[in-house]
Amino acid sequence: MLLSDVLAIKGKTLYTISPQKTLADALALMSEQDVGSLVVIECGALVGILTFREALAAINAAGALWQGVLVADAMLRDPAVGDPRMDLYELRTHLVDYHQRYLPVVESGVLQGLVSFHDVARAVLEEQGFESLILRNFVRNWPDEVLPIGKPSMHCSDC
Repeated sequence: MLLSDVLAIKGKTLYTISPQKTLADALALMSEQDVGSLVVIECGALVGILTFREALAAINAAGALWQGVLVADAMLRDPAVGDPRMDLYELRTHLVDYHQRYLPVVESGVLQGLVSFHDVARAVLEEQGFESLILRNFVRNWPDEVLPIGKPSMHCSDC
């Protein structure tokens, strides 16, 4: 399974925000849309990502004045990005190595979407469920005249 497959399962809906918006604006959008991150876009380009982790750190640092903090001052700048051709092992390693729960997907400089650890887990479960279904169907429909290796024959001449 590739990152592009995870993105296809998850969907390409993106929630974005300008770096000049306030943290209060960002948290209101995240709450309304029930998402844990926003892609920060400036002049059509990815410049950062804002997750609850960065938001909480900024709130903690700003104290009572947190609502006026700009997204630009709270976001993770230049986040690691994933290529749609990454396989799942490389994707999971990338997320862990960069300590990111959310990964923008970029192909030829164009933002394609965003995946989270949750999206990766859901895609893996769906893939494993499908493979399990195929294997169970294969075993269930095994021809009677073909015996699996290691299974004794029921047509023994010594019986």
